[in-house]
Amino acid sequence: MEHIVFLTGRLAEKSLIRVLEAMAPTPFEWEVREIGLQVAGLMTADLIRRRVPLPLQAQRMIVPGRCRGDLAALSTHYGVPVERGPDEVKDLPQYFGQAAQAHDLSRYDIEIFAEIVDAPHQTIDAICERAAWYAAQGADVIDVGCLPDTPFDHLGDAVRALKERGYRVSVDSMRTEDLLCGGKAGADYLMSLNIDTLWIADQVDATPILIPREPSDVASLDAAIDAMRERDRPFLADAILDPLPFGLATSIARYVRLRERYPEVAIMMGIGNVTELTEADTSGVNAVLVGMAAELGVRAMLTTSVSRHARRAVKEADIARRVMFAARQTQTLPKGMTGDLAQVHDKRPFPYGADEIDEVARAIRDPNFRVQVAEEGIHVYNRDGHQIGIDPFALYPGLKLDDDGSHAFYMGVQLARAQIAWQLAKRFDQDEPLKWGAALDRDAENLDVWKAPSPAYKKPER
Repeated sequence: MEHIVFLTGRLAEKSLIRVLEAMAPTPFEWEVREIGLQVAGLMTADLIRRRVPLPLQAQRMIVPGRCRGDLAALSTHYGVPVERGPDEVKDLPQYFGQAAQAHDLSRYDIEIFAEIVDAPHQTIDAICERAAWYAAQGADVIDVGCLPDTPFDHLGDAVRALKERGYRVSVDSMRTEDLLCGGKAGADYLMSLNIDTLWIADQVDATPILIPREPSDVASLDAAIDAMRERDRPFLADAILDPLPFGLATSIARYVRLRERYPEVAIMMGIGNVTELTEADTSGVNAVLVGMAAELGVRAMLTTSVSRHARRAVKEADIARRVMFAARQTQTLPKGMTGDLAQVHDKRPFPYGADEIDEVARAIRDPNFRVQVAEEGIHVYNRDGHQIGIDPFALYPGLKLDDDGSHAFYMGVQLARAQIAWQLAKRFDQDEPLKWGAALDRDAENLDVWKAPSPAYKKPER
C-alpha cells in the first residue's frame, strides 16, 4: 500500500490528523510530520529541504497548498513525487476524490457563435477588437450582426478583415443584400435563411443556418431542411428559442421535436434571447441551457454579450459546454468538475467550525491577526484575544490599531472581504482575493516563487 507523508505546521497538525482519521479507510497509509513551523501556509521548498531529512520512507509527499517553491526540485531531491495539497486541510477528502476522477474539461462538441450585435455602427478596428475579446472567452465563430433598415457599407471589408485575422465568420441579417455581400466576402456561415431565401445559398459557398418563416411554422423549417438535403449541402437548423415568459417552454419542445424528426441534422440554438432578456445571473442560465443543448445533441450555440449583466456570457457558455460534455461522456452529474459557474455562493464556504477555530486561537502566541469566516460570523484573533462578529465596524475597535495606519488599512481590507464572504457564503482565505469563478479573470499564480507580503501590512518607514 502506498505510504504518504503529509507535512504541516503546529497550528494545523491536530486538524490534519482528525481529517485523515475521518477519511478511513483510506487506500493509502499516512504519516503526519510537523516540521517546526507554526503556520503551515508559510512553508517553502527550501525550508522543507532543510527540515525533512533523507531518506524519506514514503512513496509520496503532500505539502500545504500555499507552500511556495520548486516542488519538481524537491521531488528529485527526495526521489518521490512531492505535491501541493488543497489550501485548506478540510478539503483533503475532495482533493483525493478529484484526483481519482480527474475530469477532462479540455473537450467539447458544441461550437459557440458570438454575435457582435451592433456591427454596422462600429469601425472595422472595433469589430476586430470585439472579435478578439470573444475569441479569448472561447468563441469559435464571430457572428457579424446586422441591423434592420441600417446600411452596412463596410460589411464586406469587416468580413475580410476578420478572415485575414484567422477567424471563422458568420453574417447575421434579415436583409438579402447583407447576406449576399457577406457570403461573397468569404463568410463561413449565413444566418438566417428560410425556405423563401434559400436561393442565396446557391450563389455563395457559406453554410446557411435555416430558420422557419415564423417560430411556430414548423413545416417551413422542414421544407428548408429537406431542400438543403436534396442539394447535398451542409447546413444548421435553428427552431428559434423564445424568451421567458413568452414561449421558452414551447420553443424547447420545438427543438425536441426537431431532433426527433431529424436525428442526424446539425442543430443551432440561439441562447441570447434568454441570457440577455432575463435579469438573472447568466452563469446559471447558461449552465441549464447548455445542458439542454447537450441532451439534444445541438452542434452550435449563438450567444450575445450586450447587457452588462451578460458580459461574461461567452466565457460561461464555454465552461458549460465542457462540463456537459464531460458529464455525458462519464455518465455522471455535472457536479464537482469546476466551480467556475458557481460565482456567488461556494459549495463548501465554511470549512471550519467555531470550536475548531477557537482551538487554534488559544494556541496563538504572537500579535499577528488571523481572520477566518465560519457559519456564525467573522473570527478575528491573535495572542491578545478572539472576537466574533458580522460587522467590521463593530470588530475594529477591539483591534487597537489607531496608531498603526498601514496595519489598520490591511485589516480593513481583510475584514471587508470576510464580511462579503460571510454574507454570500463564499470561501475566505486571508491575504487572498475572493474568487468569483468565470465572472472575473484572474492571473495564474506561480507558487514556485516567493510572494512578498502586502506593502500595506508593513510599517511605513519613519
